[in-house]
Amino acid sequence: MNTTLIRNATLLAMGGEQGSTPFSGDLLIEGNRIAAIGPDLGDHPGARLIDGRGRLVMPGLVNAHTHSGETFFRGRYERLPLELWLLYAYPLLMGPLLPPRLLYLRTLLLAMESLKGGVTLLCDDFFDPPRHDLDRLGTVFRAYEDAGIRANVSSAVMNIHPLDAIAYGRQTMPTELQAKLDFGPPITAAAYVDYCRSALATFQDKAGRLRFMIAPSAPQRCTPELMLACDELARQWRVPFHTHILETKTQAVTGELLHGKSLIRYLHDLDLLHPGITIAHSVWVDEDDIALMGAAGCSVAHNAVSNLKLGAGIAPLRRLIDAGVIIGLGTDGVCSNDSARIFDVMRTAALVQSATGPDHERWVSAREILNAATLGGARSALLGEITGSLEVGKRADLIMLRLDSLAFTPLNDIVRQLVHAENGASIERVMVEGEIVVEQGLLTRIDEEAVLAEIREAMPAFLAGHAEIEARNAIFHPYFNEIHRRATAEEIGMDRYIASRG
Repeated sequence: MNTTLIRNATLLAMGGEQGSTPFSGDLLIEGNRIAAIGPDLGDHPGARLIDGRGRLVMPGLVNAHTHSGETFFRGRYERLPLELWLLYAYPLLMGPLLPPRLLYLRTLLLAMESLKGGVTLLCDDFFDPPRHDLDRLGTVFRAYEDAGIRANVSSAVMNIHPLDAIAYGRQTMPTELQAKLDFGPPITAAAYVDYCRSALATFQDKAGRLRFMIAPSAPQRCTPELMLACDELARQWRVPFHTHILETKTQAVTGELLHGKSLIRYLHDLDLLHPGITIAHSVWVDEDDIALMGAAGCSVAHNAVSNLKLGAGIAPLRRLIDAGVIIGLGTDGVCSNDSARIFDVMRTAALVQSATGPDHERWVSAREILNAATLGGARSALLGEITGSLEVGKRADLIMLRLDSLAFTPLNDIVRQLVHAENGASIERVMVEGEIVVEQGLLTRIDEEAVLAEIREAMPAFLAGHAEIEARNAIFHPYFNEIHRRATAEEIGMDRYIASRG
């Protein structure tokens, strides 16, 4: 068994007795687990020794919600709300499937950026229309296995026509354009569950750190039969039920039009709010929604940067925390964020909450944000007993940062400087399952230069093809723009936009 001893480090456990209070000590790793934490753990002959002086050792960060399918579209779009952005990032009129090699490289690129940014666990809501394919899913798992990261991976599903899953869709879109959107019969609940059972049997606990999660896209995009079947399977396997709810005001209006109630209330009435559900976004939740979510003990993956870029609004984070909702932080996809850096999300999530009102005592603290980026994210992934904090018995998923860097000079408060000053540049080592996967800023398992060169060579042809797909889908742009305009003009009794408050 490999043994590693980190001596004389500053430790930030984010769990146990110390919580978010830094302390000095040693950390012993045996195999893939943390074996001991203490002020002086003595000699351990044969152990690899790492000098922790002037270093901070803390849990690896958790990206509670992302989409690997967007990774090749970094920097491609701006000034588009979600409903318009989807036309181009997830086009209705699709092109050919991404070739397997590019699928592998796209996933690997996300894993590489994540690890170098201190993320040791990510939740990839992988979406690969028009069908579910175990071989293609296996390619995604292989990329994460090769990179050395911990991951939950889905094969996201929807079975309601896009025009029936959005307010005013059928009324707004001309009949001749609706005819172009004939996708054939949707997948049934039984067929999707059968596929997920095969995925679970094939990939669950692969390499000891990869898991499959169940991901119905959103309640307005999936039939109740599909949502209930997904929930039953997720409970059986004790894996996350991962979905999107109330990201935009348009979705809030959609819920009322489709069901006469909020989408959170709709899930509650289906008995789908419980500790196993992770909800991405939750921007347009009202006070009743928040109370239901808190009582259910569910989780929210808060995507502060993506919500701002797509103009979704600012989530009521303080009220969600106070209600008892578990909060994780997500980047969302690279195309709606332009990076996979959780450090960026931490700073943005902390700062934007201060713009929601003058009651400074209710602003979110750096400690709350850091908890969301570590243990909260692990709990939202149903992995809180395995990772997310430095505690004896947990897996050795950790990062080591230099404390003599610009971000920590002068050193006033480690937690605040992690959230408000650090951007990942101070990271020296990253460890997953007791294995060093980043050393001195370099990936140990991947030839980074070769991978980036291969991607750069392939991108001109790939992006030229995608530009043609974008042009074909632009015919729908005016109509989704009208849907967005009409829905956001509705008065729904709450506001998540800043400018309209003044």
